[in-house]
Amino acid sequence: MLEIKTFQFNKTKFNELKEYHFGLNWPVVYIQENGKEMYVGQTTSLFSRSKQHYENENRRKLTRLHVLTDEEFNISACYDFESLLIQYIAAEGSFKLQNRNGGLVNHNYFDREKYTGKFDAIWSKLQEKKLVTREIGELRNSEFFKFSPYKALTEDQILVAKRLEKIIKKGTPGSFIVNGGPGTGKTILALYLLKRLCEEEETRHLSIALVVPMSGLRKTLQRVIRRIPGMSAAMVIGPGDVVKKKYDLLLVDESHRLRRRVALTSYKPYDDTNKLLNLSKEGTQLDWITSSSAQQIFFYDVRQSVVPGDVRPSDFEALEATQFQLTSQMRVEGGENYLKFVDDLLALKEVESPKDYDFRIYHDFREFIKVIHQRNSEHTLSRIVAGYAWPWRTKGKKDGYDIEIEGVELVWNSTNIDWVSSENSINEVGCIHTIQGYDLNYVGVIIGPELSYDEGSSTLIIDKEKYKDKNGKKTANPAELEGYIINIYKTLLTRGIKGTYVYIVDPKLRAHLKKIIEIPPRSIASHIEPVLSPITYEMVRVPLVGSAPCGSPLLGEENIEEYIEVDKRKIKPGFSYFVVRAEGDSMNLAGIHDGDLLLCRQQLKADTGDSVVALLGGENVTIKYYDKQEGRRVLLPKSSNSVHQPILPDEGDSVQGVVQEVINS
Repeated sequence: MLEIKTFQFNKTKFNELKEYHFGLNWPVVYIQENGKEMYVGQTTSLFSRSKQHYENENRRKLTRLHVLTDEEFNISACYDFESLLIQYIAAEGSFKLQNRNGGLVNHNYFDREKYTGKFDAIWSKLQEKKLVTREIGELRNSEFFKFSPYKALTEDQILVAKRLEKIIKKGTPGSFIVNGGPGTGKTILALYLLKRLCEEEETRHLSIALVVPMSGLRKTLQRVIRRIPGMSAAMVIGPGDVVKKKYDLLLVDESHRLRRRVALTSYKPYDDTNKLLNLSKEGTQLDWITSSSAQQIFFYDVRQSVVPGDVRPSDFEALEATQFQLTSQMRVEGGENYLKFVDDLLALKEVESPKDYDFRIYHDFREFIKVIHQRNSEHTLSRIVAGYAWPWRTKGKKDGYDIEIEGVELVWNSTNIDWVSSENSINEVGCIHTIQGYDLNYVGVIIGPELSYDEGSSTLIIDKEKYKDKNGKKTANPAELEGYIINIYKTLLTRGIKGTYVYIVDPKLRAHLKKIIEIPPRSIASHIEPVLSPITYEMVRVPLVGSAPCGSPLLGEENIEEYIEVDKRKIKPGFSYFVVRAEGDSMNLAGIHDGDLLLCRQQLKADTGDSVVALLGGENVTIKYYDKQEGRRVLLPKSSNSVHQPILPDEGDSVQGVVQEVINS
């Protein structure tokens, strides 16, 4: 049964933790606080971990310890709850968090839905104790939660982050590009790196900034960063600000929106910046960044370049940068398949309606408007957006309208700065420049008359005359302009987390898209079951969590280095697994040699005769033979080398897993 028990965090009270039912050798989540500051953690030995925290000057200031326990808790669930609590408590902002943001990873584990279903109950109990006040739903829709540098990372995000950290610490000058489609968490990764690099001892001396080309998103991220202890809004800057000093590292979000000398509001400041940097008149904002920093990391999506004034893909290719890729879908509940669905739909390919995602095409415009307003009442953060197919007549005026469809009159966004959160945004229509980089719960997309369908040729027609963005038209290449228009709709159609509702002005295109969604995709061999080779087996990805010494224990952390493909038949139902790399020769007589990869079941109990992964003192990891001698647990080496001696674990030491087999030598 879930409960929260509160203790005074005082050295004289630690015996109470030792005697507590969950105080030794049991996974728990805990919160330390003093009314102003807070630290959230998880451990398998509350007693030992508390002693360690007492040696930390910052933790010692936290006078109360709240322990979250459940008879059904396991290590994976505790990691998950720790991560969720950090994210939501940071978003609420009642406490100054002492937590760093390293190591929060989104991972799956057995029966995760059952455990995460308990989080609402945990939050309610924290509300009863007055540790939190706001509701989860409210926090989930807040800008801080959506852009929080405390966000748990996906597997591919954490791997990219670790590789970039190593490169940054080496200090080798150069450019790096993190590619990722809409919703793959490029902004989240950029903010994570900014915070982490500002905290790490090896990198906190570096001059670092986050460059954001779009002013609306930049102001939003400045508000987020302002709330992070030790950070300031001045760390988030525009492309024109990079020339004010020399940077060691610039992180550049939404890099596809960096500008070149095309369709500018004013050319003189742009030309003055190029002159200051000794660049030619045609220098780009990309050139400004590479000239002003030793290292640059660009978070980039070529499919979200939407106007001719954006830096061209060829300019990024000319950097000869080291490339990284993000693929996991963090925004759209329809997952990665939904992104392909959008691409195929706009290419007029036959597709199936997305599974587990609310996608609809409306024939009645009034009903389309009504449903988006209903979703906003139910879930908040539901907005209407459109392609730039209507002139902005109301700009600078207090009355009038811009868009008229089926007798309904609407206006474009009244502000470009943080339009999504502005007071009247639910009654307005956002253009591409107000929505790029933001998430919505539901998005209503109006596909304007610049897209239509030719029944004779069965093709999509793009009428450039009906595209009303004057700056967007400033290209001599018709094919390039068509690409920008399609990219606008790809971007708009991938803003919705829970659902995307579409109204298409051209009735022929509307009818055709509705038709191709409802027709099952044809396949020449759709009725034939695939035949697998007898030597082909289904594989699963298991995290490699670093090296464990097989000699005297050394400092070790469960940091995922990469993922190892393992035959699914080796995975026993009901267990979570990890892979660890052995070091040394203390287990060579048990068949475990230096460098071996060991497949391990995650469990807290072991039987005599098991080879176990043990955690000593809350930090040190070792692999040993599990035995009992004279009623005491003992960790024995199995080695031809007599230097290795038995280890008698302390009360706070624990088993983390049992070695199932050696999978690679």
